[in-house]
Amino acid sequence: MLVCLCLIRAIYLGETFCSYISINNSSGLEAREVIIKAEIQTERQRILLLDTSKSPVESIRSGGRYDFIVEHDVKELGAHTLVCTALYNDGDAERKYLPQFFKFTVSNPLSVRTKVRTIKDTTYLEACIENHTKSNLYMDQVDFEPTQQWSATILEADEHPSVVKSKIRDLCKQPILIRAGGGIYNYLYQLRPSSDESAQIKAEGSSILGKFQITWRTNLGEPGRLQTQNIHSTPTPSKDVDLRAVKVPAVICIERPFIVNLCLTNQTEKTVGPFEVFLAPSISGEPKTVLVNGLQKLVLPLVEAFESLNFDLSMVATQLGVQKISGITMYAVQERKHYEPLQDIEIFVDAE
Repeated sequence: MLVCLCLIRAIYLGETFCSYISINNSSGLEAREVIIKAEIQTERQRILLLDTSKSPVESIRSGGRYDFIVEHDVKELGAHTLVCTALYNDGDAERKYLPQFFKFTVSNPLSVRTKVRTIKDTTYLEACIENHTKSNLYMDQVDFEPTQQWSATILEADEHPSVVKSKIRDLCKQPILIRAGGGIYNYLYQLRPSSDESAQIKAEGSSILGKFQITWRTNLGEPGRLQTQNIHSTPTPSKDVDLRAVKVPAVICIERPFIVNLCLTNQTEKTVGPFEVFLAPSISGEPKTVLVNGLQKLVLPLVEAFESLNFDLSMVATQLGVQKISGITMYAVQERKHYEPLQDIEIFVDAE
């Protein structure tokens, strides 16, 4: 008779399943025309790993064996079955069939927990990677691939400000170690909207930021690779129009007029306007330290669909030091609608 032996260790998602299989002839007779098949069966599919139907093993003598190795990139969690079969002629020229089944479970090697925080136009993505295996993991790559509407930069503590040392460190960069049995490592990314304004308008309301590509090696150098699902941010309500500050002077002197350049963007498919821009009084009733210089209401014309309008607002500061431009508000004349005030802008006011 033939006996199939298989060696299977703990298997994790993203790794390459590799198994050594040996078919032994334990009978006293020679086995001829041996056709060997090996396949992986999961809940979703069957993957053929080996089939010698076109070139059968000519013979396996009594006490002899036939060894082979099968490999498979693991892409599913849960129960797996390695099915090995041998079809052969025994010593009496009778065709016989030998099936063997080896069951194993594929586990998740790591977990990725994310937190998303947005501060003004900048979004910060924190990723915590935890090792669930019994082996140390050496992270070769943890890259965040943003969608077209975002650009991403990883934020790292730089202990070597020298440019030369920084280049040497990049060339000799060591993989990050995440220890076995629950070790963790945190990554921080800074996300900013891409420069393509049309792409930003089309993506308004979309919460998809991107996904992670992660590669690692174990203590013995065995590679693994995972891609996460899409990372989502907290969706923000879409706005008909967007008002933002484009340029503020670097040097501002007390009681001298200065210009703040603003941009109004129509984010709808219809023409909007006209608008009035003015400085709303503070909620607390305290006098403002930065005021509008000249006309207190600036009238803006109609803005076509998906178009932008740049305009200047003349202002003057009445106190020295760090001050805030607050309360710049927009009013739609036809709709009789007030929009949320522009976020406060910090400035430094110097003496003449």
